[in-house]
Amino acid sequence: MKFRGTLIYGGFILNLAIFCSASLPARAESGIASVYSGEKTANGEYAHATAFTAAHRTLPFGTFVEVTNTRTKRSVIVRINDRGPYIAGRVIDLTPAGAKAIGSDGLAPVALTVLGKMAHRTGRSDKG
Repeated sequence: MKFRGTLIYGGFILNLAIFCSASLPARAESGIASVYSGEKTANGEYAHATAFTAAHRTLPFGTFVEVTNTRTKRSVIVRINDRGPYIAGRVIDLTPAGAKAIGSDGLAPVALTVLGKMAHRTGRSDKG
């Protein structure tokens, strides 16, 4: 029975990877990540401190991005739901939960990898 669950879970991950890779071409970007929260975002959600969401200037809302701190090598996957940052050199604004996951509480050098886009679950728009 455990094998069956592993097979189903593995199939889900494979399908997720194929779906995400087909949605947007993978691209990398690097710069500085900053931290923000508590504000209403450009797509109408709130930037909750505990959510794994972020702001990016150009990526479509709902895009998943892997953010890697180039100093600590820790990474987190966040969903884009806002626009910004608008300060030179900064490439992404993370919520405190996202920043903490990569070992930052302020500014951090990061590398971004666009993973793709998935349909957002209804009824959970404030949960990241």
